[in-house]
Amino acid sequence: MKPVIAITVGDYNGIGPEIALKSLLHPAVRKSCQCILVGPGEAFAYARHRLNIPVKPPFVLYTPSGTQSVRIQPGRISSGAGHAAGRALEAATSLALSGTVSAIVTGPVSKRALHLAGFMYPGQTEMLQHLTRARSVAMMLVSPRMKVGLVTIHLPLRQVPYKITRKLVTEKVVLVHQALRKDWLIRSPRIAILSLNPHAGEGGLLGREEREVIEPAIEALIGEGIEVEGPIPADSLFLQLKNMENTIAVALYHDHGMIPAKMMSQGHAVNCTLGLPFLRTAPDHGPAFDIAGTGTADPESLRRAVVEGLELLKKRR
Repeated sequence: MKPVIAITVGDYNGIGPEIALKSLLHPAVRKSCQCILVGPGEAFAYARHRLNIPVKPPFVLYTPSGTQSVRIQPGRISSGAGHAAGRALEAATSLALSGTVSAIVTGPVSKRALHLAGFMYPGQTEMLQHLTRARSVAMMLVSPRMKVGLVTIHLPLRQVPYKITRKLVTEKVVLVHQALRKDWLIRSPRIAILSLNPHAGEGGLLGREEREVIEPAIEALIGEGIEVEGPIPADSLFLQLKNMENTIAVALYHDHGMIPAKMMSQGHAVNCTLGLPFLRTAPDHGPAFDIAGTGTADPESLRRAVVEGLELLKKRR
């Protein structure tokens, strides 16, 4: 029996419905799983007919109860689209927790639209943590050439140094290590932690976070039997990673890790959430309001999110 995957609509004023439908056309997706599209039927129908996407079943449409009437305005940020995105994520979470679906793939959303609709989370990852009551979660960007985990995610840059603690670094690296062994079947993963400051703080001259936070965290992790090194300056490590098999970088803040990961994957990386009671993957991009409604959106990252989810399911089983 094929595994069942839920794909959420994302922001329907963006490219979410378009790339979801286009992904269903790919032979690897059609052959390997049963897809449930979660969100307003009008949003998927609009994308299908306006953009002439020749998608046919097998897929199931699931419209969450309480979804507001749809007013599609490509490229516009609206509370209606935010409400649909938030309700779709809630519904997909319920489907996963009940065992109706084996994994979820989340479409790209506008955080501002979610906030306008009353979903006051920094992002979908944090909302999923709340909905599942997961103790700790971590984001990891995955591509064939690189894996990058993040210690902090959706956080203003000025807050990062105050949020980086020995406990948080240790907690996130443990999550990454566990996932690499369980889901990617890497028996002895090597983890490289990036420095926060230029040149790894230059012995304290350019910042003390490396000495006071990151180095003690690394010592604690080594004491737990985890192969970890650092802190390593980002401008050095990412050049080395291309030739370092089974070495995974852990960055300290969002752009610290996302920029090189996206560049190395040419925008086709997959966002995996670690620490949830079910598998969640997502494309590595946003709702792309600038091209919404034009039919030019590339579905490759979302398609890879589906395929990566299927591969991880096989390994877990």
